[in-house]
Amino acid sequence: MAVAAISALLAGCADGPGQVAADLAGSEPSGTAPTASAHSRADPSGSEPPGTSPAGPVPARTDPVRLIGSWTATEVDGDAGGVLRLAPVDQGGLLWFGSCGPSMGSWRADTYGLFIADPSEISVAGPADCPHTAPWLGRVTAFRFEGDTPVLLDDRGRRLASLRPGAKPTPGPDLLPSLAEPPTVTAAAREALAPAAELPAGLSPASRDTLLGRWVPAADRRPGASAAYLELRGDGEWRGSDGCNGQRGRWVAGPEGALLATAGHSTLIGCDNVPLAAWLSRASRAGLDGDVLVLLSAQGKETGRLKRAD
Repeated sequence: MAVAAISALLAGCADGPGQVAADLAGSEPSGTAPTASAHSRADPSGSEPPGTSPAGPVPARTDPVRLIGSWTATEVDGDAGGVLRLAPVDQGGLLWFGSCGPSMGSWRADTYGLFIADPSEISVAGPADCPHTAPWLGRVTAFRFEGDTPVLLDDRGRRLASLRPGAKPTPGPDLLPSLAEPPTVTAAAREALAPAAELPAGLSPASRDTLLGRWVPAADRRPGASAAYLELRGDGEWRGSDGCNGQRGRWVAGPEGALLATAGHSTLIGCDNVPLAAWLSRASRAGLDGDVLVLLSAQGKETGRLKRAD
């Protein structure tokens, strides 16, 4: 899931990510936590064996739809707790209600137990000298369930936080009240978090090690292509350019070519650019066709092709 521009979500605030919350046909209320109907078909008991990091053994498939809800973050590593609201993109995406007020961002998760969060560096409200983000969220790369409790993990499988259901955040004067309500599990949300299509025949799964480094468009004749690049860093951050605008985000890789990435803030210089951030943030798998990196959506459609920078 990724958060769209959210100026329309803020009451009396001009900037920020998200969209106005909307109830879709066929939606079901999640209450303060996902209901049993949102649990994984592969695990009707509602629990999975303890997982490890994406770099090690991976637990049986799980259901990221169960993450949708308003949660009190407890046992937080190196930070004060707060309320973490994980919602579909059209209901605000990621919101963190901390001591400095709410901040917004994006999140993605998959059925392998991969998780990535990209909280905004800009708080909706709060003192300018107050930390606007929850730094520990940027270190999360995986999740597992202990019973009905989501546990967020770092890249070594260490617990960063546990999530307790039933949180009721206070929106404050600069946030629409609907963004403090429990999010709703919709048909569109289920589709967005459904298992990704397998890699096509002829592609070998890309691993974290093979993805690291600097990549450029494999075959793009647009003028901006010569300056466009992506650099996937070992700390889980990526940086790059579409040929005109600096871009950044976070990324995590898993088994069978699984790949999740977010796209953060970007400059807005107009040019005949290459939408590398969109290629990456829409991808759910990555495979290698010889030396060419092929990015594919959850539906198995190519989002882009890259090659190693010279």
